[in-house]
Amino acid sequence: MTKSRSEQVSIDDTPFYHCMVRCVRRAFLCGDDYETGENFDHRKQWLVSRLRFLSYVYAIDICAYAVMSNHYHVVLHVDKARAETWSLDDVVERWLQLYKGDKLIQKWIAFCAEMSKAELKKAEEIIEQWRERLTSISWFMRGVNETIARMANEEDNCKGRFWEGRFKSQALLDEQALLTCMAYVDLNPVRAGIADDLIDSDFTSIQQRIFDFVSAKNKAEKNSELDQNADNQAQQIGLKLTKSNQKRIQSKIKKQQKIEKLLQLESLPKSHLKPLHGSVHTDIAEAIPITFADYLELVETTGQCIRDDKRGFISNTSEKAIHALGLNPEQWIMHVKNFSSLYASNAGSKETLKTKSSKDNKCWYKGIGLIV
Repeated sequence: MTKSRSEQVSIDDTPFYHCMVRCVRRAFLCGDDYETGENFDHRKQWLVSRLRFLSYVYAIDICAYAVMSNHYHVVLHVDKARAETWSLDDVVERWLQLYKGDKLIQKWIAFCAEMSKAELKKAEEIIEQWRERLTSISWFMRGVNETIARMANEEDNCKGRFWEGRFKSQALLDEQALLTCMAYVDLNPVRAGIADDLIDSDFTSIQQRIFDFVSAKNKAEKNSELDQNADNQAQQIGLKLTKSNQKRIQSKIKKQQKIEKLLQLESLPKSHLKPLHGSVHTDIAEAIPITFADYLELVETTGQCIRDDKRGFISNTSEKAIHALGLNPEQWIMHVKNFSSLYASNAGSKETLKTKSSKDNKCWYKGIGLIV
């Protein structure tokens, strides 16, 4: 039986969710149309720009994303505490960047001092409803999918569905599920065989993170401001980000930025990806508890292992990170290759799934029988 979205998304249980949407009939509506030979890769940039713009407006962070030719994945973090710090003016300003608003709110903006107590109370109720929606994954995904569908239909001069449904979501109940899902999402192009490595994985968060790191490192070195922590990370991944690789990643992102400019999307404000930080004292709501260097090492070595045409092995650094998640390397590879099929609406360790199923008065959730 289909579960309502309110049953699938509970911020009290976890603020982290993996969402996936597929094009109608699984057609390659964001890639190459094999019937006409037309290429629609620019729609991937539509999606990335829209995701990052909505993340800027909403109290929702992007942990990972991968835009493929016939579907896309995104891992989201709902920051309800941040939304609660916004003033009424902040909420209205954010909401009106996306929607027309309400006549009463227009009056509240222009003639607040002249409004009656009843009008003020009603206006505040509407604004608080908007605040709630700005922390809603359903409203966030709706804001992405409806806009992209309209743009694509206008471009194709047609009507009808662009996506096969709203979106599928998985609650990520613990750090193990979060990091495994992020690696699963970031490795989509590598796993599908359309990219040889992370640098070639266009329109993914890992490619963007590499570019952001290289840009920040080069800027800091130029200004002699590279701190010890950044210097250590730079040395740790220096062998991978050679000058040749740095030029490749900069060329890749500049190509996407050129598409963004041609599509007149470069003026949209965009949020940064949710930061990675390896301190044991880091609150997971503030940053994902792994350094960029360790995450890059983990994803890169995993990508080599899951490709049939490559010989790969789990490095000592990655093995330590995997063990810290309560998994062994063999289980890790199996989880990253089959994450979506191993779990259903909830993903996590055996213990967290047991706790969740007990709370929901369920006998079990898919994945609870996995040996972890």
